[in-house]
Parts: sequence; C-alpha cells; structure tokens
Amino acid sequence: MKYQDILTIEPGKRGGKPCIRGMRITVYDVLEYLASGMTQEEILADFPYLTKEDILACLSYAARREQSALVVQP
Repeated sequence: MKYQDILTIEPGKRGGKPCIRGMRITVYDVLEYLASGMTQEEILADFPYLTKEDILACLSYAARREQSALVVQP
C-alpha cells in the first residue's frame, strides 16, 4: 500500500491539505485523533467510511514528511 494511492490533494478542498480518498477528512484530522489517545478501532467506529489502510496511509505520509524535513543544527 502506498499512501499516494489513498491520499488526495485538491486546492479547493480543506485548503489544499491532504485528504483521504477525496473526502473532507484530512491527514491532520486522523493524526490528531491518534495523538489525543484514540485507538485505530475507535476512529474506525466513529468514522465507518474510513479503513485501516486509510489510517496507515496517514501515518506513512507523516513519516515520509518527517524523513524529508530539513533539520538545521547550529
């Protein structure tokens, strides 16, 4: 599974933030739910149109962004 197959970016939707399969739920939304302590199962129960693969795509996207971030050390 590649996150590029699941996540979409549309300039007029949610300010151009990456969304899941063209829906209005963003990667940020999912990451915030996870960071607040929700489990994947809780997220899937609250948002039945999401899949486990959607959540994993969000995590993969975040990991790739972190890996590609430039870190400047003094």
